[in-house]
Amino acid sequence: MTQAVQQPKRVMAPEELVALYRDPPDGLRANMILSLDGAAAFDGVAGPLSDPNDQSLLLALRSYADVVLVGAGTVRAEGYGPVRLTAEQLAERRDRWSTDAIPPIAVVTHTGRVPASLFAEPAQRPILITTALAARERPQLAEHADLLIAGDSAVNLESALRTLNARGMRRILCEGGPTLLDELVAGDLVDEMCLTISPTLAATATTARPGAPALTVPTRLTLGHAVTLQNYVYLRYVRGNERQAST
Repeated sequence: MTQAVQQPKRVMAPEELVALYRDPPDGLRANMILSLDGAAAFDGVAGPLSDPNDQSLLLALRSYADVVLVGAGTVRAEGYGPVRLTAEQLAERRDRWSTDAIPPIAVVTHTGRVPASLFAEPAQRPILITTALAARERPQLAEHADLLIAGDSAVNLESALRTLNARGMRRILCEGGPTLLDELVAGDLVDEMCLTISPTLAATATTARPGAPALTVPTRLTLGHAVTLQNYVYLRYVRGNERQAST
């Protein structure tokens, strides 16, 4: 059976999109964005692939989590800071889960190298998921962050998630990056995958070579159709009229 997914006649309001995600799993929910050609970032960051609706969803997913799990490379590239929630989101957390706690950022890092922006709110200490070796070599890490030791010289993600669960953090939101997500998938640790397909061509880093042309901004395409068949989604994207008119 095929099912055509029609584009709505009006733009879906951000709150309508968010409502589709209000039931977080008791486990790990991963949220990622990809361009049509498979890039997870443009010029090193995901922002150019996103739009206001995707950003609104990202912030809402954080409000449904107990902790936000991120790889150190993504934290450095994106300049991560503490989670910030609106008054409405805090009220919903109180109503649904009887908590006023803002989800901390938990960074998976083998080296302890994280940006100063992560410590912008002293009252919101991040969690650094690291190794016993890194903790010994950089004892200053414990001054501004809560250390979660998960392995001697390499981070054991399964052990880290068990420890987060034991601390009462059962709804875990992973925001990437791709390397961390690959490791979570390889360990069969992902309970829900939320994927935003950006209608852009971004040119992945593997295509770069000396003298090769480079996009200065992602190229946006228009959705032609979206069809589902036995849990697969078949998408067709086309150039916009402005490009066709100029050729």
